[in-house]
Amino acid sequence: MTSVLDLAPVVPVVVIEDAGDAVPLARALVAGGLTAIEVTLRTPAALDAIRAIAAEVPEAVIGAGTIVTPGDVTAAVDAGARFLVSPGWTDRLLDAMEGSGVPFLPGVSTTSEVVALLERGVTEMKFFPAEAAGGTAYLKSLAGPLPQARFCPTGGVSLASAPSYLALPNVGCVGGTWMLPADALAAKDWDRVRTLAAEASALAS
Repeated sequence: MTSVLDLAPVVPVVVIEDAGDAVPLARALVAGGLTAIEVTLRTPAALDAIRAIAAEVPEAVIGAGTIVTPGDVTAAVDAGARFLVSPGWTDRLLDAMEGSGVPFLPGVSTTSEVVALLERGVTEMKFFPAEAAGGTAYLKSLAGPLPQARFCPTGGVSLASAPSYLALPNVGCVGGTWMLPADALAAKDWDRVRTLAAEASALAS
């Protein structure tokens, strides 16, 4: 794998409170056609969840999100993460991600951040928080002067807005949570997650 952006049109952004939910949740997403899964490092269960998915759901491409320190990079890769996503970046964090040996998407929300990454040779980025930072209009504006930059918009993206993002020439995929409603996760309703995942996966057609 060389590009996170080309794995799937939609990458589910998962917050896992109970590591025991990781495998059935991942299997439901994969069954629905979403094979690239980002587990955010926002909970104590996250690294155990990544380990479990990496070990038991080989058809999933498991990644780690909310990477904010070099320590996060090491812990995530050691747990089995095959790609990394950060909400923003610093030189120190970027050095760690570049040295990790796995693909990564550093987060940006301004033109200057995009130009700074291009200067470092990084062309694939997470645009976050997408809706709050200007949405499709902002990304469309960047495509003219900075056509070499490609993005995964995340943050406020929905089933309704995802097609508008995916239609942009500088967008490879979107990240979202809409296929993971809180009530479905609380009820462990994996069939509903699978159905919503299939609906999201159909955006590729």
